[in-house]
Amino acid sequence: MDIESFRNNPKTSVIASLFDKLERDIEELKNTAGDDPDMKELAEEEKRSLEEQKKELWSQMEDIVKAEEKEEEYPNEIILEVRAGAGGEEASLFAFNLSEMYRKYAESRSWSFVKIEESLSSLGGYKQVSFEMKGKDVFKDLQYETGVHRIQRVPDTEKSGRVHTSTASVAIMPVFKRSKVEINPSDVEIEFSRSGGAGGQNVNKVETAVQLLHKPSGMMVRCTAERSQLKNRERAFSILQAKLEAIQREKEEREYSSNRKNQIGTADRSEKIRTYNVLQDRITDHRIKKSWHGIESIMEEGGLDPLISAYHAVEELAKNSTDS
Repeated sequence: MDIESFRNNPKTSVIASLFDKLERDIEELKNTAGDDPDMKELAEEEKRSLEEQKKELWSQMEDIVKAEEKEEEYPNEIILEVRAGAGGEEASLFAFNLSEMYRKYAESRSWSFVKIEESLSSLGGYKQVSFEMKGKDVFKDLQYETGVHRIQRVPDTEKSGRVHTSTASVAIMPVFKRSKVEINPSDVEIEFSRSGGAGGQNVNKVETAVQLLHKPSGMMVRCTAERSQLKNRERAFSILQAKLEAIQREKEEREYSSNRKNQIGTADRSEKIRTYNVLQDRITDHRIKKSWHGIESIMEEGGLDPLISAYHAVEELAKNSTDS
């Protein structure tokens, strides 16, 4: 890094200006010391102090840039999307269970968890739901949740005791500070509507809900989280950006994964990643071939830490293997 890049970075520009001032002060000391030995000695002492301050400021700017680079790789904001798959109403209920699992885990990590949009089934499950999550390491720790989750259990509505298998897909989409995908405004159709429910006090009489259609990809995004049309519009564009970037990232991951010696998954939402077998009280991750018992504590209490720790261990092993 050079001083010019620090000057041009909004997060380091103020410190860079202090650094520049110290350099000017050092230059002035050289000119004012003259031939007086005592003045020269004082000037040298002052110069040493200023040089130490310069080193400290430089170190601060480097730390800020390193933290910024880390956040670019692992942003602290994501869009979590859960969709019911095969299995009808039971799949929608499973999608709800997964959403609650992530909500509880977010609470345990002090992450924010805001529902953006939902589509409910007749039994109160989720046909589809999206959340915005923010917090330290949120993408780093949840990045491997993307994919198809499968559950095997006897539904409450099943009178014969037969085990049903149903699925739900999860997508973890990071929201980057610096977007890698450009969206042409002319490619987006915007519609506004009321945000409220079926009736009563929940009905919003102002058209605050925002729906975007990205014509080139056919992707549609709807946001009702905010009471302001403007805020819903901003959030909807942020979600669209994240979804388009996720598609690009999935493509890159698939291409890159073939070159990796050991990998957890391709971040492809069509990949079957995990099975929750309720009768056997076992959760199995098919990518790292590892199982855990205690479905209740994991699903109902959000106890995902053992799973996430296992993924990080495999990731570290793969990194070391590649480096060697």
